Amino acid sequence: MGYTITLIPGDGIGPEVTEATLIVLEATGIDISWDVCESIGAASVASGGSPLPESVLTSIRRNKIALKGPVTTPVGKGFKSVNVQLRQKLDLFANVRPCNTLPGIRTRFENVDLVIFRENTEGLYSGMETYDERLEIADATARVTRQGTERIIRFCFEYARKNHKSQVTLAHKANILKITSGMFLRIGGEIAEEYPEIEFNDRIIDNMCMQLVTRPENYQCIVTTNLFGDILSDLCAGLVGGLGVVAGANIGDDFAVFESVHGSAPDIAGRSVANPMALIRSAEMMMGHLGEATAARSIRQGLIDTLSDERVATPDLGGSASTMEFANAVADRVASLSAVAK
Repeated sequence: MGYTITLIPGDGIGPEVTEATLIVLEATGIDISWDVCESIGAASVASGGSPLPESVLTSIRRNKIALKGPVTTPVGKGFKSVNVQLRQKLDLFANVRPCNTLPGIRTRFENVDLVIFRENTEGLYSGMETYDERLEIADATARVTRQGTERIIRFCFEYARKNHKSQVTLAHKANILKITSGMFLRIGGEIAEEYPEIEFNDRIIDNMCMQLVTRPENYQCIVTTNLFGDILSDLCAGLVGGLGVVAGANIGDDFAVFESVHGSAPDIAGRSVANPMALIRSAEMMMGHLGEATAARSIRQGLIDTLSDERVATPDLGGSASTMEFANAVADRVASLSAVAK
């Protein structure tokens, strides 16, 4: 079965890690046609266009699925984050971030195997901000709805059930934000009753952070609101090696975008030293989402086997392999695994 998938290389190191990921995907033997959208973000703005051209949205709506490299977001000024716009315009309500310990990556923790589920379209990132110039007062509204809350929590429970996870933890601040976080917690308890085989508990967000940096092995699936999820997902990436080694997915009822969650790193762009692992792992998630379980397993095992070989490591992992050398090593192993699976 063949697929047509929207491809957004992004900017900075994006095109490099995207090229590397395509080599690995090709090694699976899956037939994929790429609908490439190169003009996005700062590059599009520089040429007089929109940071998120309508042609990109049209492509994703047509193909239903996209693979996306990093896109630069201006800090404190300039255009609104392309990532946020994609999530809101395509209603990609579930941000899914698996974080697990891998061989060959030195970390302070062992046996970490958890997934963060972040509500992706509302909360404090709803974009409802006002500014009173006379008084110099800035306000931001955190919107939490029953519909948005129910679907992200149910998405988390369904993932747990499908992937044989026995525990879901809801992170909140209901002790202070009694209406917004309180509603999120209350609805979580209601939905948990529909999944009696899964242990449900909750943690206040500051305690959740402390728990994760002391005993992360005690947690499996963590579901939370937008801002808290943004913070927790990066914290958990730090537990297993950083943003350069974890995958990311933004999933809705109709569309899904799989992306590397690290920055565009323009300072190292073009030097062939970027680690493509995050986007490769996102491609693995994409294969699983498409139902190509064998291809997903081959990518995962090929990556693990490569990481176990100390001779092949990118500079951030203590080695000297280039972006493409690392990708080719993974691809060779993926091709062998795929051939055996057939």
